[in-house]
Amino acid sequence: MDSKNKLRGISAHVAALCLALITIAPAGAQPAVNAPAASAPAAGTATASAAKAMLPKGVTLGPAVEGITEYRLANGLKVLLFPDASRPTVTVNMTYLVGSRHENYGETGMAHLLEHLLFKGSTKNRDITKQFSERGMQFNGTTSLDRTNYYEVFQASKDNLDWALQMEADRMVNSFVAAKDLASEMTVVRNEFESGENQPGNVLFKRMQSIAYDWHSYGRSTIGNRSDIENVRIKNLQDFYRTYYQPDNAVLLVAGQFEPRATLAKIQRLFGAIPKPKRTLPVFWTEEPTQDGERSFTVRRQGDMQFVAIGYKIPSDLHADAEALGFASQIMGDAPNGRLHKLLVETGKASQVFSFGQTGYAPGLQYFGAVIKLGEPIEPVREALVQAVEEFASKPPTAEELERVRRSWLNTIERSLNDPQAVGVALSEPASLGDWRMFFVSRERVQKMTAEQIAASAGRYYLRTNRVTGTFIPEESSKRAVLPAAPAVTDVLKDFKPAVSNLVAENFDPSQQNIMQRTTLTTAGGVKLALLPKKNRGETVTVDLSLHAGDEKSLFGKGVVYGMTIPMLTRGTTRYTRAELDDAFERLKIVGTPLGFQTTRANLPEALKLVAHILKEQSFPQSEFEQLRQQILVGLESGRNEPQSVASYALARHFNQYPRGDVRYAGTLDEGLEDFKRMSVDDVKAFHRDFFGASPAEMAIVGDFDAKEIAPLVNELFGNWRAPQPFSPLRYQHVEVAPTVQVINTPDKENGFYTARLNVDLNIDDPDYPALMLANYIFGDGGLKSRLMDRIRQKDGLSYGGGSGISPGLLDRAGNFSISAIAAPQNLAKLDAAVRAELARAVKEGFTAEELSGARSGLLQQRLQARTNDASLASGWTSFLYRNKTFLWSLELERKLNAVTLPELNAAFRKAIDPAKLSVVMAGDQSKVGEPVKPIVAMP
Repeated sequence: MDSKNKLRGISAHVAALCLALITIAPAGAQPAVNAPAASAPAAGTATASAAKAMLPKGVTLGPAVEGITEYRLANGLKVLLFPDASRPTVTVNMTYLVGSRHENYGETGMAHLLEHLLFKGSTKNRDITKQFSERGMQFNGTTSLDRTNYYEVFQASKDNLDWALQMEADRMVNSFVAAKDLASEMTVVRNEFESGENQPGNVLFKRMQSIAYDWHSYGRSTIGNRSDIENVRIKNLQDFYRTYYQPDNAVLLVAGQFEPRATLAKIQRLFGAIPKPKRTLPVFWTEEPTQDGERSFTVRRQGDMQFVAIGYKIPSDLHADAEALGFASQIMGDAPNGRLHKLLVETGKASQVFSFGQTGYAPGLQYFGAVIKLGEPIEPVREALVQAVEEFASKPPTAEELERVRRSWLNTIERSLNDPQAVGVALSEPASLGDWRMFFVSRERVQKMTAEQIAASAGRYYLRTNRVTGTFIPEESSKRAVLPAAPAVTDVLKDFKPAVSNLVAENFDPSQQNIMQRTTLTTAGGVKLALLPKKNRGETVTVDLSLHAGDEKSLFGKGVVYGMTIPMLTRGTTRYTRAELDDAFERLKIVGTPLGFQTTRANLPEALKLVAHILKEQSFPQSEFEQLRQQILVGLESGRNEPQSVASYALARHFNQYPRGDVRYAGTLDEGLEDFKRMSVDDVKAFHRDFFGASPAEMAIVGDFDAKEIAPLVNELFGNWRAPQPFSPLRYQHVEVAPTVQVINTPDKENGFYTARLNVDLNIDDPDYPALMLANYIFGDGGLKSRLMDRIRQKDGLSYGGGSGISPGLLDRAGNFSISAIAAPQNLAKLDAAVRAELARAVKEGFTAEELSGARSGLLQQRLQARTNDASLASGWTSFLYRNKTFLWSLELERKLNAVTLPELNAAFRKAIDPAKLSVVMAGDQSKVGEPVKPIVAMP
């Protein structure tokens, strides 16, 4: 369950950086389930008259756009149906039009906390997370400034859909929202808050948000204030729930493979029975006044990288300037084509730049900034950053810049519309603006955008008097930026005419037998090739390529060089610069890397030719090498005091069995820094020359393509490409490692990290492996209802997220069992005790027949759901081909999973897992603990 702030116009190369700083990854989310589903018509085929004909009594027909049709129930609930038979899955997404901006004094973070509590059960569904787990459903809830949404993704079947709909109807008005659940969940949310406080960038953005606003609730982070999280009263949460969680304040979307008529009738029966509320929703009238001068602040906390950020308040997403400012954001912050990248990164002043918008129903905030290596001067970067942004209006976008961003934006929208699951969840944001059709209005604005519009919009808001600067002191100003009011959504939509969509896809059977029947297995020189054609929405096709290099001896001392060579591939070739390659990827609709990407049927031949050129004909520019090296060095330094980083380094070092120089060696942070500093671009060139080739290699292509056309091309491009150095697989040896307990001090970090491991003598083909998969699912891999999470989160409230994993050897017997979790530093010792207690209980008492049944159901449905994803199918094929296996191995594994008995399950776990052999590393600020846990070691 996440607290999210919407990021608009974010540059692709820093999406991971900025998003990770502002949001916490979901805990307990699980892949979706399986089950056969009724055939559904392709999206976009229903006519208005047909839609009216299927209306149950009490339901009225609303607008329809590109296969998405709106209906309205008498109690005010909006229903969006998006039938699509391309995958045997369904997404149910419930959006409530309430977010952190609706909170009052003393209640910050309450919308997000309530989101957590709605997973604690309702009148007819007393253990929702267990029911999700047993059905193998992927699920989550997210909270933002303007809305809260809950979604489930599952294998299409009437039973699964009926359950999901009745559950959402039940928890809309019958959730417990109980004091006993608040007592434990509050500490979990507080731990989520603490995890965010570990990130210097996250802290910087939160401070900027609060300093930018005087009065409006957009000035409060969605995660809330710590004291509010700790002290909010259950009555406040219950009142908030009863006010906003009502049908007239909600939008229900069902997308995927389902029967629309029956589904709409079911929705009417379940949700239509909920009375229309008599209360009137609160009215919020606070408007943020015009800013009257530059604002500045400095955050002084421990960290290993420097940031400088500037922010400007900008209009609502409803305003016509919204998309223009999104264009400006991407033109400035993109890499490698963005203006800031060329100005600051290519000149060596900064290691990375970013730009993104935090926007919504009310006027939001636009960020620009840079990451600077520790010890390097910040002032020149700040000056250059401010000047570049505030001069943007006088330097309009070039035609090339305009078309690059337009193409990227439209490609992103196109990919969303090709995936019912993605568009189902994405519509939560435009729904929070007042109407889901704003998604398509935005697309029309993008198609018509001009350079003059972009420059004019920038000139209205990128002003000194409208600026907030993180880290530096403000200067006086004179000119003020006046923010326009958001227009009525009805005015925005009055001239909107939806386009007609004709995207279609086949109803693909993801069984292993069908995959085998549909796949052509062949060879192209040294390349093992798997070709699986299937009709997809948008004619998408996925390619996965697996190359192999060297052996134990020839790779000695070259591990870091190998790691540097891969990301250098797209930074320049004999024919293209990095920027030109980026443009070529957009033109060919390539998303991904040369070793794994998605494109479309029409672009596949040229995409393969481009990838072959990138892999074979490298130039390795010195300037790009230095940029990448600086980014890696800054990244490594940033982990020096990060609990998860230092704990993971320490545990890997404890289990290391190889000398330095061996590519299997687990080194220290300082050794990694030393290796990258002394490496030269000539080392990378030599490695590429000696080790890169496609013999042996594995390639899988899945999606919309002609196998007869593509197979000869693959042979032409890769069939005779061989590396001078021969390949031999690296082997690992199972070794018993003496257990250890290490506690590492990471000063000034609000959150801590726990990681543990023991080695297991295990190969993937062992008879015990299926039983261990199921046992691990029950213990720690089954989401919120795993034994581990049930203990450390549900019962003890120690951790926001954690889990366990069982990893077998693929070619050898070097397996391991691992556990990890986050917790406040003062709770790490309690977390360790809880983990050990649950592990000991599992070994001593075993698991139950009910747990085995639920794990078997969830795991098998997760596996089936994975096979509905083209990228999973492609990577699955390359993995199987490497091991000389096929999807028949997968079928046999599932037969074994079905055959595991309870005695076999418990015997396998007891045989493999010895709690006495568990090695544990904990990292956190020991000053917050009181009496430090012993033994303790210094931070490496």
